[in-house]
Amino acid sequence: WRFGRDKPELRQAISRGCRYIATSEVSKNRVFSFIATEVCPDHSLVVVASDDAFLLGVLSSRPHVLWAKVAGSRLGVGNDLRYNRSVCFDPFPFPCCEEDETARIRALAESLDAHRKRQQAAYRDLTITGMYNVLEKLRSGEALTAKEKAIHEQGLVSVLKKLHDDLDAAVFDAYGWPHDLTDEQILERLVALNAERAAEERRGLVRWLRPDFQNPSGVRPATQQTLSGADDAEEPAAVTVPAVAATWPKKLPEQIAAVRDLVGRGATEWTVADVATAFKGARKVDVEEVLDSLAALGILAAFETRRTRRWKATRPTA
Repeated sequence: WRFGRDKPELRQAISRGCRYIATSEVSKNRVFSFIATEVCPDHSLVVVASDDAFLLGVLSSRPHVLWAKVAGSRLGVGNDLRYNRSVCFDPFPFPCCEEDETARIRALAESLDAHRKRQQAAYRDLTITGMYNVLEKLRSGEALTAKEKAIHEQGLVSVLKKLHDDLDAAVFDAYGWPHDLTDEQILERLVALNAERAAEERRGLVRWLRPDFQNPSGVRPATQQTLSGADDAEEPAAVTVPAVAATWPKKLPEQIAAVRDLVGRGATEWTVADVATAFKGARKVDVEEVLDSLAALGILAAFETRRTRRWKATRPTA
C-alpha cells in the first residue's frame, strides 16, 4: 500500500543530498539529527531538507533550542514541547558567519551527530531520550541514579556535554555575542535580529539558507509591503478577558508564553490595554514589548488602526 500523494515537494528537496536534518515534532528534548535519504520521513518528523552540518549545528545550539521552546507550543499528557515549523524555524534568524566560523560549527555538528550514532550502535538499548535526560541532570548538578550512571557510561554523556558546550560557544561567536548571556538576553537579541532581517526582506534582501534550491534564478524577490490597517472601517470583535486576572510572570520567557497562550487563540484582535487587564501587576510598556516580540516571531501580526495599535494571531490555535 502507498499513500496517494507522498509529499513530492519534500522528496524532491531531500533528494539532492545523501541525508537530511530531522527532529521529532513532539519531544521533551529538542534534538536534531542527520537521517539518510533512504529513510522516508513520516508526519511525526519535522524535516529540514539540507545535508549541511552548519545548519544542524545552529539548530542544535542553545539559541535555537531556547527560541523553539518559547515560540513553540506544548502537547500531550507530559506537556512535551512541540516544534512548529512556521514559528520555530521560519522566523529564526540564523547567524551570518565568516568561513572559519562556519567551518568550526560544521565540524562540531558532525562530531556531535557521529558521537550519538556511534554510542547507539555500540549499545542497542541506549536511547537519545535517555542520553539527554542524563545530560540535563549533569547540567543541573543533580545526582544520578544507578540506571542513569549506566546510561552516562554507555553514552559517554560527559563527551556529549562537552560537544554541546563547544557548539554553543561557536554559535555565540558566530553571532558576535558573549558566552555568558542569560536566556532572557538571548531571546532579546534574537527578536531584535529577527526585526532586522524582516526590514532587510522588505527591501528585497533575503538571506537564503539553500540559494541553489530556494532561489536558483538568483532574482531578488519583490519588495514586501508593510501590514496596514485595512479593516479600520470595521470594528473588531470584543475580546474576552479572563474573569480572574493571572499574575504577571517575572521572567521574559514566561511572559512571552503567557501572552502567547492568551492572545494566540481565536481570531480576536487585542490592544495593549486588553492584555494588561488580563494580568495582575502587568505594566503596559512591558506588555507592548512582549506583543512586539511575538509579532517578530511571526506568532502575531500587528495592525495600525485609526484609534490604536492591535495584535492578532497569524494562525489561531483554537
